[in-house]
Amino acid sequence: MQRRSFAAGLASSALATWALPAAAAQTVYPSKPVRVVVPYPAGGPNDMIARLLAQPLGDRLHEPFVIDNRPGATGLTGTEQVAKAPADGYTLLVSASVHVIYPALFRKVPFDPLKDFAPISLLGRAPLVMSVHPSLKVSTVKELIAYAKAAPTPLQYASSGNGSATHLAAESFKTMANVAMQQITYKGSAPAMNDVVAGHVQVIFDSVPSSMPFIKSGRLRPLGVTSAQRSSAAPELPSISEAVPGYDISTWYGLWAPAGTPADIVAALSSQVQAVLKTSDMRRRLQELGIEPVGSSPAEFAAYQAAEAPKWARIVKASNAQLD
Repeated sequence: MQRRSFAAGLASSALATWALPAAAAQTVYPSKPVRVVVPYPAGGPNDMIARLLAQPLGDRLHEPFVIDNRPGATGLTGTEQVAKAPADGYTLLVSASVHVIYPALFRKVPFDPLKDFAPISLLGRAPLVMSVHPSLKVSTVKELIAYAKAAPTPLQYASSGNGSATHLAAESFKTMANVAMQQITYKGSAPAMNDVVAGHVQVIFDSVPSSMPFIKSGRLRPLGVTSAQRSSAAPELPSISEAVPGYDISTWYGLWAPAGTPADIVAALSSQVQAVLKTSDMRRRLQELGIEPVGSSPAEFAAYQAAEAPKWARIVKASNAQLD
């Protein structure tokens, strides 16, 4: 489809072409490359999901979607750049659930994660797996809770740092299951996993892709996934919520534009993203990364993140995970 015919494609999708004010000529979006900022280094899950999305979006809209990694300050650096970028649809953000956790984690945040961004679509959710070293004689979440309550000293769990998903998932479990657990902090998930596999620490909450090789080799024993329902990436594993009602911790990924981006552009992008996420190839590739594809309207994503923000704030407060 030629770029000039994109308006017709949008009309067939029940979307209007974005037009400039009445005095100006009609404009078709996009008419130049779109920059997609990932506020983390290349190779991580945010980067991978952004790159998987960029290619089909570029193919559909006939302009390249260019990934721009802007790491720093736990994602604050790149996210702030998007908040201050022109609201014209040519600078977007792919980030994770930490986006709505920033105000709880940091004393000073240079943007409002809800007010300074226009939500486009919820891209996917990624549960963690709760696993233990095989030397710990438990096989279920209920057995772990009983063991922890009877143990003379707190169980130790490995995390990739204060405020990380591995930390907050464990702290939420500790609070909801009413058990004593002690955090052992590492500089990243890889060294944390290595020490659990070696038997130096007893428990870890980590991603499905990171955990499954050790589970399959017998070096870790899985107890459950952190999502409210079982995960298609590991359907044989129960949900922790089956033993701890209400427990639901998943990292999620989203796409945003700066606040003030024209609603027609946001709607058009959201429609295209949802279509991409419904394709069998994209669903397969995301599920291989342990990510459950979602796809949502801007309104649905706005409501979702507004509900997530206070939930995570309560977890951060209970865990004393605030950072400088």
